[in-house]
Amino acid sequence: MLLWVPLLLVACAIAALSCARLCLAAVEAAARPAPPPEPERARALSLAEAAYLSGGPLRVADLTLLSMHRHRRLLLAHTGWVTVVDPRGRDPLERAVLGAIGPEEQCRTAPIRPLVAAADPVRVLADRLVANGLAVPDGGRRSVAGGVRAVRGALALALLLGAAALLTAPQADMASVLGWFTMPVVLTGGCLLIARMEVYPYTRWASPAGQALLGALPPDDPLAVVATRGVRALDDPELLAALTAGRGARPGH
Repeated sequence: MLLWVPLLLVACAIAALSCARLCLAAVEAAARPAPPPEPERARALSLAEAAYLSGGPLRVADLTLLSMHRHRRLLLAHTGWVTVVDPRGRDPLERAVLGAIGPEEQCRTAPIRPLVAAADPVRVLADRLVANGLAVPDGGRRSVAGGVRAVRGALALALLLGAAALLTAPQADMASVLGWFTMPVVLTGGCLLIARMEVYPYTRWASPAGQALLGALPPDDPLAVVATRGVRALDDPELLAALTAGRGARPGH
């Protein structure tokens, strides 16, 4: 057997399995029964709801920190430290932030974000949005996102194995190698293209109904801009530094 044939079989098998996984995840996400219309859907989103639908729990934590800073209940320093000015939380999210800061009333901002994101008020917010059909259930979103990652990995593997096959194949088999390895590349690439058009809504935090409400937020409200676009939308470099210092990710995540 030619040495490149086993490489082709591996590439095709992984491509087929990854595409099947993504298709099943997309079908399950799309087949979830939509909740009946509720009066709550007719109202405008709160900023915390908009933050969750746009960027998930960590975005809610960022928005709450920024809101408390703007209302002079916290002081965010460009060095990445946060200091409590008013220890009275006005709502459950603010109380979650104060609890994450602790009794010393001062700490770095980076560790606060995951603590607030995992707090009960954020989970309650998420459950309410899912129940109203505005947010994608966490399980479905993770399943589809995992399927997309698997197909991307299969595409990269097919290209890698194809390159390896070209290096090991006889000169006379080069055209055959290119032709056969086109199959897993086209399969995975086409699957990703279709997913971008058909599956992408299910990899977001917001459902199509939630995305429609996000478009109705006032464009001139600075907090609404941060809620929908993340802290990368801030035009204050010191405030941006305060909210992103010590993170292991890009601003806004």
